Amino acid sequence: MILAHPARACGIDFGTSNSTVGWLRPDTDILVPLEDGKATLPSVVFFNTEERRPAYGRQALNEYLEGYEGRLMRSLKSLLGSKLLKSETSVLGSSMPFKDLLGLFLGTLKTRAEALADRPFESVVLGRPVYFVDDDEAADREAQDMLIQVAHKLGFKDVSFQFEPIAAAFDYERTLDREALVLIVDIGGGTSDFSLVRLSPERRQAADRETDILATGGVHIGGTDFDRQLSLHGVMPLFGYGSLMKSQALMPTSHYINLATWHTINSVYAQKAQIALRDMRYDAQDTLGMDRLFKLIEQRAGHWLAIQVESSKIALTEAKQLTLNLDRIESGLAAELTRQAFEASIGQLLDRIQSGVNQLLASAGVTAAHIDTVFYTGGSSGIPALRQCIDQLLPQAMKAEGDQFGSIGSGLAIEAFKRYG
Repeated sequence: MILAHPARACGIDFGTSNSTVGWLRPDTDILVPLEDGKATLPSVVFFNTEERRPAYGRQALNEYLEGYEGRLMRSLKSLLGSKLLKSETSVLGSSMPFKDLLGLFLGTLKTRAEALADRPFESVVLGRPVYFVDDDEAADREAQDMLIQVAHKLGFKDVSFQFEPIAAAFDYERTLDREALVLIVDIGGGTSDFSLVRLSPERRQAADRETDILATGGVHIGGTDFDRQLSLHGVMPLFGYGSLMKSQALMPTSHYINLATWHTINSVYAQKAQIALRDMRYDAQDTLGMDRLFKLIEQRAGHWLAIQVESSKIALTEAKQLTLNLDRIESGLAAELTRQAFEASIGQLLDRIQSGVNQLLASAGVTAAHIDTVFYTGGSSGIPALRQCIDQLLPQAMKAEGDQFGSIGSGLAIEAFKRYG
């Protein structure tokens, strides 16, 4: 695609774990550097109570890990389609609607992109998963409408959407020299999305690509779900998860699940939750694990632990086993994690992803033999067991890889140029 001038509009990939902004310009990288020269901005906000201000991205994570007092919030995109979106949360001593929290982060993406471009952006193509919410059209529509409201409030006059895997397809299409039927597998932080698209050098010039999109689908499973399973099965047993009550019943799991889920970690710090946990301790056989849990809560180390678990998940992509040091909670405490155990813990999730791909092929009326290429993108697409479960379905297809965190933002920028000039 040859440009004579910069595009009027940008594309924004608001991701569960990382976000990017794409802007098409002549002879320049599509993605805009958002933080320290890097194209990605981790989707994180830290409300620093010592300095009474928010921080974003890597700065937010660094301030939290350096020990500043405050509140860390991550996986903000997971709020879309959830009941939390209509409620409020406490930030720097005041109540803030979760919708405004989304606006703070999206506004930061817009402001940083405009500062680099030295011009305002009034038109945008926003990426969205195929489904914000599985099997609930009304909730899915409500999630998109909420994003539109937030974008308009930030000053975007023209707001439109493109499915994230379709955007990734348009980015991949720039590399092709022949026509191909491509299955796009986008495994992000919150969702797994699939698209079956016919791509070619000739087709990419067309403004209307509707007939080239044979099918789209997805399931609400992503990297944060894999993190949760690794935490629950690999780490939380050290804190009493899966242990027995004196009645021989299993310990209630809700607090552990909240602690293993990015956007619900703060709920464990609430007084009501701590009272319930103390009541549970009286009936617990494993009081040592419960006492460790109280230490973790007293330190407000839930997000710290989630960061360690996420890093361990990424490390298990290459390593077959590792030791997660938990000295912060108790001297000598460690979790021994293995890829085999991790893969076993996510088996049911992988089955649902595999089923989603099968449903996509069926809805398009094609067989595995028709697929020329599987194109992987998204931050969680590198998990070996996930690759295997999809490769088994499509053994003859060529495998291709994009920028795990950048393909969608680049594709959205291409789409923004086509729609708005």
